[in-house]
Amino acid sequence: MLMYMDVCGIDSLVDELKNYLVIDSSKVIRFRDVKAVKIFDELRFRIVECIAGNEVGVVYEWIAKLKDILDKVGSVLGVTGYTLPREFSSFLADPIQHLKKKVFNYSYDYVRGLLPEDEFWDKVSRAITTSLKTNLRSCYQLWAIASIMVLLNDIGYTIAYPENKYLNFDRSGKQKLGTIPPNFVMLNIGKGYLSFFHEAPRPLSWEDTADLQKVWSLYVALRPDLMIYSGRVMDIVDLSRNPPVKKPDVIIEFKELEEWWKRVRDLKGYFKKPLTAEEWRSKWIDGLFEGLAEAMGVRRSEVEKRVEEGASLRLKEYQLVLLYKAAYKPTKMFLVSRKETAPEIKRSLGDSGVEVVDRVEFNIDILRSLAEELDKFASFRDTETVVIEVPREIAAKLEELRARLGVKTVREAIAKVIEIAYRFTT
Repeated sequence: MLMYMDVCGIDSLVDELKNYLVIDSSKVIRFRDVKAVKIFDELRFRIVECIAGNEVGVVYEWIAKLKDILDKVGSVLGVTGYTLPREFSSFLADPIQHLKKKVFNYSYDYVRGLLPEDEFWDKVSRAITTSLKTNLRSCYQLWAIASIMVLLNDIGYTIAYPENKYLNFDRSGKQKLGTIPPNFVMLNIGKGYLSFFHEAPRPLSWEDTADLQKVWSLYVALRPDLMIYSGRVMDIVDLSRNPPVKKPDVIIEFKELEEWWKRVRDLKGYFKKPLTAEEWRSKWIDGLFEGLAEAMGVRRSEVEKRVEEGASLRLKEYQLVLLYKAAYKPTKMFLVSRKETAPEIKRSLGDSGVEVVDRVEFNIDILRSLAEELDKFASFRDTETVVIEVPREIAAKLEELRARLGVKTVREAIAKVIEIAYRFTT
């Protein structure tokens, strides 16, 4: 990490900043002049530029493509706006400024002499790299989801929920009422609804141990990128199931990295015992062992042994995809990969029922067949009524017709108009 000092050229800035350090009466080390703030800002910029410089062009390219497709969603589906996770929203607004925030504390401690040089470069490098990977992943996921929305609109779908057309792509605070609602629901009036849940399930709110026992399984449940349900599904919580949500009809995983299947994920966090609700937790683990063993191609007893020994259970990314399928048992599962997937991995996934759509890059047309597959799952299920949007002037005419026909509701007026139309067209 020492090489960064010479390459980034921050020595002089650090030395200059040290001249502005003072120790106040509380022995807190701080800057004594506002000029130091500008120098400190330049220091953080150089650190980010040095570590992430080669990635900046890609970042702005991906952000531009995401904004383009979100604009299209707005124009073709009438979306009035959308919310994003706070971190991703900050990154999207100004990626450089966002990365500068990630190195603020480390840089301040380094200038104050509280952080050794090696440790400083290790921490800022990790912080910037992690933030880049996480946010670029979110960027590609959201681009693909928005693209699917546009493609579904091409074959007759509109947004049925939220009714105000203000989309929520984040889930912050959405589970406070004890439910897991969809991010959005799309409707084709001739076929039915499709309900979309991005990065669910999530934990529900709770107040005491009894509550926690009920919802603990949601804390440790595996979280696919996108779950899709046939029909208008407004809550997927089902604590009697394992995992504790209704069985999805479709799961879609998105992979933005090259050779994504080589990435290793650590599932140790899923096996940490809670301070309370151990019995509930153990029941959930009993079910998870079966899926883990199936995904890893080993005996259940081997998985249990590794967990009991406190070992970190590591899965390659493609094994985790298989685990999602084994745990949730969707009717259909897809994997969307930006780059080409290795033939042996693609074959392995295909043999297990996971359909791979690869070499997508940012080509929306490659996702068209996926949208057509989703279309097959649309249904009304138990929904007896359908809300259809009409222009305001049409609504006024319907009200006028209601009065002329002498019926109580617009619904009755529409029924009579349709009845008359059928008489003249059949």
